[in-house]
Order: sequence, then structure tokens, then C-alpha cells
Amino acid sequence: MPTWGELLKELNELVAAHPPAQQQPGEPSGLDLLRRKYLAALGRYTGRAVIVYETAYLESRPQDPNAIAVHLGDVQGFMEAVSNIQERELDLILHSPGGSAEAAESIVEYLRTRFDHIRVIVPLAAQSAATMLALAGDEIVMGAHSQLGPIDPQFTLSTPEGPRSSPGQAILDQFELAKRECQDPRNLAAWLPILRYYGPGLIAQCGHQRELAETYVAGWLQRFMFKADPDSEGKAKAAAAWFADFSTFKSHGRRVSRDQARALGLTVADLEADHAFQDAVLSAHHSIQHTLGATAVAKIIENHHGRAWMKIASTQQIQLVPAAPPQPTSVPPNRPQGGARMAPGPNRGGGRRRKKR
Repeated sequence: MPTWGELLKELNELVAAHPPAQQQPGEPSGLDLLRRKYLAALGRYTGRAVIVYETAYLESRPQDPNAIAVHLGDVQGFMEAVSNIQERELDLILHSPGGSAEAAESIVEYLRTRFDHIRVIVPLAAQSAATMLALAGDEIVMGAHSQLGPIDPQFTLSTPEGPRSSPGQAILDQFELAKRECQDPRNLAAWLPILRYYGPGLIAQCGHQRELAETYVAGWLQRFMFKADPDSEGKAKAAAAWFADFSTFKSHGRRVSRDQARALGLTVADLEADHAFQDAVLSAHHSIQHTLGATAVAKIIENHHGRAWMKIASTQQIQLVPAAPPQPTSVPPNRPQGGARMAPGPNRGGGRRRKKR
């Protein structure tokens, strides 16, 4: 397997042979050639279709959270990647921080109309809603360094200090604590600034969203990974509940190893069991990460035939010019100066919120 540095050297040679300044419209770049080479090599080795779904969420540059999240628009990317594939078995390389559970459902149901068997390969991390995608596979492949994550819902609340993200279960726990402490009127002044952002429906939604995540995952496990197990329903519900239990993990960013996944009965293969396969997977993954690190691409969905859909995320710096102060105007005769003006009132709303995984 070429190392990261060896792939970078190969990339530099490709760029030198195909200078960007001399590229014709539609001509692949050195980055394109490197990715396509190793994705095609993986497809030849396995004899299966290969689709990669990777994001730049580990890059140090500022990221638009929506650009790197699992999003309903990703279905269009998968439609593009599937369009010239004939195989009925898929290797899905997955590297993502997660996003929308509802979008994950749409992606899973679409891919299942096209493929009879899906093997999800996690070269590094598939978390939150990306974990849900992995749990919809027939099999998961993980290395000793790979990780899945909890699937409990997360909510972002608007506050005067900016957006604040919190696990749904933490909101429920805090609300129960507030109910107990506010029985003493002396505690009301401390709690009211917090509770004012708990808008209509938030408390109920925290519970409903966890139930939704568990329902999705339990259903997929029963239909696919556990389908041959006599107790498929019971095992699927138990595994889904474990992944959604914030009280167990204490943090949405906690790592779930392949051994923990196997303990739940999941079908998890070791990436290292086949060295040639491991080499092909990691070479493809690293070549993709070179593209994400060297460009403004935030997300790549690409197949082993070179058909790709990419999300470009660029930031723009806008310099704001202060407005000129208003010029004083003369007061008409016989009219008193000054007057009443409505002062802006306090924000009494619960604030907008959005959920993610």
C-alpha cells in the first residue's frame, strides 16, 4: 500500500504531467486521476461496485456544517454515482460526521432499490447519522482504528451568544432538573434565562426524535443484517436502543469500536483480515482525502467508473463599510423637539432550532 507521502509524491507527478494552466475544459486533473486510479483498482479487486461518500469534516479550514452533513440533497449525488453501475453488490466507503436522520432514510431506501447486498466500509469514522447509514448495511468493515458513534438526536438552539448545540436527552434531563429546582421560587431567576429558549414542542420533539432514530435503525437491522437470525426483531431493537442511549455514552462524539459493535451481534469484518483488500481501501480513502485537503470540495460521492458528484464549499470575506451617521435636521417652528419612541422589547420567543445527528 502506498503511504500518504507516497501518494502525495504520485499526485505531484500527475500534476506536473497535467499542469492546471494547460488543462482543457473537462480534462481530469491530477487529483481526479489519482482518485479514479485507486477507486478502479478496488473495484477490480472485489468485483463489486464501489461508491465513496466522504466529507472534509476533519480538515482544519472553516467548514459550513450544512455542506459536510448528511443531507437530502445527497440523494442526487448517489443517483449520479449509481447511473452507470451494472453490479448488484455495493461497497460503500463511508467517512462522515453525520447529519439528518430523515436524509439517511432517503439514502438507504434509494440504494436498496438498486443493490441486493451492501457492504459498508469505514476507513476512519462514520458517526451519528452516518452510523445509521452503516447500520443499514448487510455487513460493516472496520479497522482497528475505525469508529462508529451514538445516534441520539442533537438540537441547535439560537441564543444571544450564538447557536448552541445540545443532545436531546441532555435537554430533557435539564428540564426535569429545572422542574424540581423551580419549586423553590429563589431559583427562578437563575432558570428563566435558560428556559426561555425551550420553545414550543422542543421537549416533546427530543423524545420523538430518539424514537425515530431507533425505529429507523431497528427496522434496517431486522431487514438486512439480522434477517437470517430467528430473533432478528429483538436483537435489532436492543442494538438500536443501545446506539441511541445518551445516558450510556455521555457524549455524542464517543467512539464505538468494532468489538463493541460485534458484542451487539452486528456483522463486522476486520479490514486487516485481507491485506490486499486493506491496501486497496486505504489507498482509495487517502487519495480522496488528498482531494478534500487540497481543494474547496466539502463532499465527494464518486464511483469506481469515475462518475462523481461533489459539493463545493467556499467562504467569502465581505468587508462592511460603516454607514455615515445621520445628519441633524432643523426643527420646524412651533414644534417641540424630542418625542416618544418605542424601545425594542425583550425577545420572548423560544428561538429557532434545528436538529442533527
